[in-house]
Amino acid sequence: MAERPELTETGTAGPAGAGAAETGSGPSAERGRAGAGRWLPSGFLAPALVLLGLLVAYPILFTIWRSLFDAGGDTFVGLDNYVAMFTDSQTFTALKNNLIWVLVAPALVTSLGLIFAVLTERVRWATAFRLVVFMPMAISMVAAGVIFTLVYDRAPERGLLNAVVVGVHDVFADPSPFPGARPRDTGPLATRAGAYETRQQARPGQTVTLPLVAITPQRQRELAPARSAQARPGALTGTVWADFTPGAQAKANQIDPTEKGLGGITVEAVSGGRVAATATTAADGTFTFTGLADGAYTVRLPAGNFAQPYNGVNWLGPSLVTPAIIASYVWMWAGFAMVLIGAGLAAIPRDALEAARVDGATEWQVFRRVTMPLLAPVLMVVMVTLVINVLKIFDLIYIIAPGSSQEEANVLALQMYLRSFVGERGDQGLGSAIAVVLLLLVLPAMMFNIRRFRREQG
Repeated sequence: MAERPELTETGTAGPAGAGAAETGSGPSAERGRAGAGRWLPSGFLAPALVLLGLLVAYPILFTIWRSLFDAGGDTFVGLDNYVAMFTDSQTFTALKNNLIWVLVAPALVTSLGLIFAVLTERVRWATAFRLVVFMPMAISMVAAGVIFTLVYDRAPERGLLNAVVVGVHDVFADPSPFPGARPRDTGPLATRAGAYETRQQARPGQTVTLPLVAITPQRQRELAPARSAQARPGALTGTVWADFTPGAQAKANQIDPTEKGLGGITVEAVSGGRVAATATTAADGTFTFTGLADGAYTVRLPAGNFAQPYNGVNWLGPSLVTPAIIASYVWMWAGFAMVLIGAGLAAIPRDALEAARVDGATEWQVFRRVTMPLLAPVLMVVMVTLVINVLKIFDLIYIIAPGSSQEEANVLALQMYLRSFVGERGDQGLGSAIAVVLLLLVLPAMMFNIRRFRREQG
């Protein structure tokens, strides 16, 4: 029969107690495991903290230090770069434009996102609508800048927006028949206030000739041959024609067989500074004034016959360049706002909406009194995020704004780049000072977002 193990003073078997002591299950072992548990997360976070320090903390501290030195980085100048920045007219323009961006762009994007989000809840093809609105977010800022450079092109044959504007304009205003046409310096016509009129007056029964040049060969090929007007008793007649034949000899101020008549031109008979009669030239360039009282008349071709065609709006000119670029930004970011606001709408309790409708509230009252208050936190997050984004806007302006209008469209991020790296006299001290100011402008919005996230998590 096996012997039982002897019990120790603590009531534990000798061999078993020895095993427990060897495994170290006492209070000191528990403290060791707790210490290891505290250090373990720090070990995992250490690489991320090192990268954060190298990529964020060090550049910020170095930029602040660099802003206190001159352009070459050799001489300590203190706050001189900040003084120069706030006394520079270009930097002041950049600050003004940044203020316009902050006040206009986030409000427009959030408003459009709210409208789109509400609409997508009420249409059957909501998925397709969301896809179309959100698709610009998949395009980079540089690509969007190239797209809108073409959209805003001044030439209607290339610029989409001006093609639409010119098309609408030409529906309500007839284009001039022969833009740019003019008389010869030695011809029978003189220029006065943009119009062309005869140097000598004529009387009923006589014939006048009105030769013009600067008609393009392509346009001349579309015209009918010119014909000399015949004198008629009691009527003043004449011919308006293109006094030039490409590649052929022609006599000036004389209708040659190869020359073309200018049809559709408005002609006026003027007496005493007043228009006595108006006529329109036929396809062969001839015209006739009938019913004129006896007297001397000046024959005039109004300036509207030769006005240059309407070429639309200079969207990227100094006065419109900033609104035009803001419009391209809104096109890109409206989908972002729509998705976030749509998620907020989906999270609103339907019971609250139905209760308001049961109480007799209209849809507008439900939206204003119930939906908007419940959606306010989401709208605020979208607004603050967009404010941070527009404070750093750079690439859209750099790509879209032409050189002639870049100063008028300038913002702080672009001014920082231009001052630091562009030109032979790049001043990285001043550029660093602009970067520090831009960081100080962004920090309040970032802190607001962080505090809001912490309140929501708490």
